[in-house]
Amino acid sequence: MEAFFRTHKYLLEHTNAPVRRGLMDEIDWNDRLIGIKGTRGVGKTTFLLQYAMEKYGVNNRECLYVNLNNFYFQEHGIEQFAADFYNQGGKVLLIDQVFKQQDWSKSLRACYDRCPHLKIVFTGSSVMRLKDENPELNGIVKSYNLRGFSFREFLNLMTGNQFKPYTLEEILEDHEHIIKQILPKVRPQDYFQDYVHHGFYPFFQEHRNYSENLLKTMNMMTEVDILLIKQIELKYLTRIKRLFYELAVDGPKAPNVSQLAIDIETSRATVMNYIKYLADARLINMIYPVGQKFPKKPSKVMLHNSNLMYAIYPSKVEQQDVMETFFVNSLWKDHKVNQNSHEKIFWVDGNLRFRICDAQQCNRQRTQPDVIYARYNTEVGKGNQIPLWLLGFLY
Repeated sequence: MEAFFRTHKYLLEHTNAPVRRGLMDEIDWNDRLIGIKGTRGVGKTTFLLQYAMEKYGVNNRECLYVNLNNFYFQEHGIEQFAADFYNQGGKVLLIDQVFKQQDWSKSLRACYDRCPHLKIVFTGSSVMRLKDENPELNGIVKSYNLRGFSFREFLNLMTGNQFKPYTLEEILEDHEHIIKQILPKVRPQDYFQDYVHHGFYPFFQEHRNYSENLLKTMNMMTEVDILLIKQIELKYLTRIKRLFYELAVDGPKAPNVSQLAIDIETSRATVMNYIKYLADARLINMIYPVGQKFPKKPSKVMLHNSNLMYAIYPSKVEQQDVMETFFVNSLWKDHKVNQNSHEKIFWVDGNLRFRICDAQQCNRQRTQPDVIYARYNTEVGKGNQIPLWLLGFLY
């Protein structure tokens, strides 16, 4: 136990978290079992350590961070360790990468029942379905998603500002006033291209080649998160990777499922399942017409965020595709985004119509009063024309 406390203290002393994530204030920390899901690389470990530092400090032994990568847990498991910590006065156990232990959900249930005053906060992959696939956790676990940096968080980090998030309703009703609060302090356009290129994953701050690091992360998402959690045989890995590459280089459009099935030598049904796994891993987004959902074929498949586009096939990146990807990724957290095939209009929450366009192009075209124009290559807006970058302030 002492070795774990030493590691806990060392990590807290050496954790650099210059941006306080908005999720910290969304979580009800009074709950006893809290699951934080997120794709690889978005900062789940840092988030746990940031919580420990903020709520308990370095030397408080009531809180302990452990990573299930530690081989100790291969023999001893979570349940006994949690009981020992609890009996020594422990109150909050932070468990990183919980899926690394077999039958982890049953172990968490046992901890919950055995230690009635112990709070457990654990992290896991976005591929995990905490309630659907783990019925023993139904009714006791509260699940949250940690996402990559929003443009707002990236801007705060790069400029030292403390801009707050806004709801979509606030942006649509008051964007001209909101912009007047921001522009005197910073020029968002000076940072926007950097964000869509390399600002979504917090590891852009590391002194390593970002694209190479992101490619490594994508491989881990397929090799570990999808194969391990979905229990897919290793021999099918090349098919999943080939499918992901084909979807990426084709750009945002409806997938030709029959051709993809031929390309990766499998059935149409398996292709659709693989596409769903890639979406669960936050590698792609599936866009459907209003009222439709999986297992139907999506009207469009696009990469989950624009950073992935530059890492996979930078020579084929189109600005319109990047901006639409930014739009969908920004709204995806709290809103439902739909689109019909071959249409340029996005439907948000079933009733708001958006069109993504270059500011100069929008100026040359006749606008429709019932459409909201999210314009790029501009910092200002008026009426139903808003600057696209401001949607990066939704979280």
